[in-house]
Formats: sequence, structure tokens, C-alpha cells
Amino acid sequence: MFDFLDSDWFNISLEIIFVILIAYDIKKYMQTKKKEYITNIVLTLGFAVWTLYPYYNSYIGWDEKQKLEMISTCQEDSNVTLCKCLDERIFKEYTYEEYKILDKNSSDFQEFVKESKEDCADDSWF
Repeated sequence: MFDFLDSDWFNISLEIIFVILIAYDIKKYMQTKKKEYITNIVLTLGFAVWTLYPYYNSYIGWDEKQKLEMISTCQEDSNVTLCKCLDERIFKEYTYEEYKILDKNSSDFQEFVKESKEDCADDSWF
């Protein structure tokens, strides 16, 4: 239902909104010198970090070398696009350390792979 929360465009939109809010508060502070605008700036920055950190945590957790070393979980499939999509979902969902210690045969991971394959194969918006 809330698949849009995982999209990169949602993250970019959030970043733009936070930048606009901060820029507006900076402009208002420069005009009025009221301290509540500094409070707004600090609160907006804090909320931005709190909101966007989980999205960036997955990007920070993998080096390019580690991504290249990772063996794709769908090598038996001939659909290269599907494999790339699945790998990207793994990069977003798990950090490198989490993926290394993850039991690849666990039911949770198998369910994640199954759902990811379905989502990657689905071309619809819903």
C-alpha cells in the first residue's frame, strides 16, 4: 500500500521540501531577527535527519567493491533486469554487515526475495 515510501523520488521530494522550509525560515529570520525562526530551522534539520537517515543508511552501508563481490540471489534466472532490481532492493534493505550475517535460507529472507521479485516484475503503478 505504501510502496512509494521506498522510491528514490519520495526521498528527493522530502529533501526538496526540507530545503524549502529551511530556506524560508532563514529568509524570515534575516528579515525579522526573531529567535523562533532559529528554533524552526533546528527542528526542521532534526526532523530531516530523523526522517531521511533510514533511507541513506542502506546507501552508506555498501561500498562499490562490496556490491560487485555480492553474488546475486537470482543467478539461476535469465532475466538480468530482474536480477539488478532485486540486487538494488537488497542494497536498500540491508547493510553489508547485516547481509553477511543474514541466513539466506530463512523464511523472512525468502519472503523478502519473493515479494521483491514480484514487485520488480510488476510494471504497474499500484
